[in-house]
Amino acid sequence: MTPTRLLPLLLTSLLALAPGLRAAEAKRPNVLFIAVDDLNHWVGHLGRNPQTKTPNIDRLAKLGVTFTRAYCAAPVCNPSRAALMSGRRPGETGVYDNGQDWKTAIPKEQTLTTQFLKGGYHVFGAGKIYHSSDHRDGEWTDYFTGGGGGGGGLKLHPSAKDDGVAGIKFGPLANPDEDMPDFKVASYGIQQLGKPHDKPFFLAIGFVKPHMPFSVPKKYFDQFPLDTIQLPPHRVDDLNDVPSAGIKMAKPDGDHAAILASGRWKEAVQAYLASIAFMDAQLGRLLDGLEKSAHRDNTIICFWGDHGWHLGEKQHWRKFALWEEATRAPFIWVAPGVTKPGGRSERTVDFMSIFPTLCDLAGLPTPAHAKGPSLRPLLANPAAKWDLPGITTFHLNNHGVRTEQFRYIHYADGGEEFYDHNKDPYEWTNLAKDSAYDSQKAALASLLPKDNIAERPSTGGGEGKKKAKAKAKAKAKDK
Repeated sequence: MTPTRLLPLLLTSLLALAPGLRAAEAKRPNVLFIAVDDLNHWVGHLGRNPQTKTPNIDRLAKLGVTFTRAYCAAPVCNPSRAALMSGRRPGETGVYDNGQDWKTAIPKEQTLTTQFLKGGYHVFGAGKIYHSSDHRDGEWTDYFTGGGGGGGGLKLHPSAKDDGVAGIKFGPLANPDEDMPDFKVASYGIQQLGKPHDKPFFLAIGFVKPHMPFSVPKKYFDQFPLDTIQLPPHRVDDLNDVPSAGIKMAKPDGDHAAILASGRWKEAVQAYLASIAFMDAQLGRLLDGLEKSAHRDNTIICFWGDHGWHLGEKQHWRKFALWEEATRAPFIWVAPGVTKPGGRSERTVDFMSIFPTLCDLAGLPTPAHAKGPSLRPLLANPAAKWDLPGITTFHLNNHGVRTEQFRYIHYADGGEEFYDHNKDPYEWTNLAKDSAYDSQKAALASLLPKDNIAERPSTGGGEGKKKAKAKAKAKAKDK
């Protein structure tokens, strides 16, 4: 048969196949990708803090698999997000802190969203996915910029004493929920979920709260009466067995000293709990939107906090450290056809698995630069064998390695910490010099990242910006 006579037959065959191809495309899973800023493990189902109120996070956990030992790649917004969105650890990119530009280190073709765009997905985003709600054109089908974290027009409630203590900012707001950036971000997500889509979609929703300032509408503060607030477990001598590099990260003479002097530690805890409760309410709206949508049965949900947060434990506030409070965060997956409701995995994982797991579940190729393992085996069986640790890096050659039982910290100057979580869940006793643990410590030391390039120059954010402001303030006083 001649090529000319074959052409009509080929066209007829392709047209006959088209409905099937469109049906296959429609069956590809959507992704609801939910990021939360500065949310530590104070969520109900993890049990770390009994005061917290997170009914919607806990509701989500019941729908799929929650990981009880999940750790960030870096205890700082910028490098944590750059790492999980690229599949490349901080030591490989040189992005270790907030002031370093991730965009110069990570090409567009290496990001998670680009991989989904190339795979035939619509990719929508809103709020804080990268640091400071930053994003690049060409990596998204649409990005809602009306959320952000600025919160212009927000005003403290008349009952607020002031806006906090030193650098720890908090206080109830007079505004309703609708004025909050996170409310608008959730609304964008709900709108996208309510629409029909001609392609599968990847929808990234980034909530800013509970990031400072811990300021949300007053009704959330009212859920936590100040006279009921309990301080987190702590010891006044907790830094006595910590090496100098760890003490330098803790900065006990900074935020913690100011909080103690003010007598307002409980107020700060109350404000953090209130901020979590507000964020949880916005998550509830988003989950309701998915539940009511046509996409409810064909959407993967990946929920993660970018790192933890200290509220006085180890005389430290904020993130910027390698202990449990700064590195552990909620991590929940719902994957239709893979996860079962009520799954709970005690295995140790870190967020470098997010990129390859999403590619695996969506049927997309995982690029070579995204080196983390897929979590599919644990999603299918939360108790499956898994011997990989969680690894966290904060600045050059400072690493924490976490297994189900132990945490090992190795600082750039050679200082070490070693904790047995079976006996010491709050990391109060440093066993680094105890010879009984030499073999376990050596095993974890062998897992330290081998790729550790120099830090990229700071562009004025992060710790460098804080130091510059402090110097300028001191100079002004001298004058």
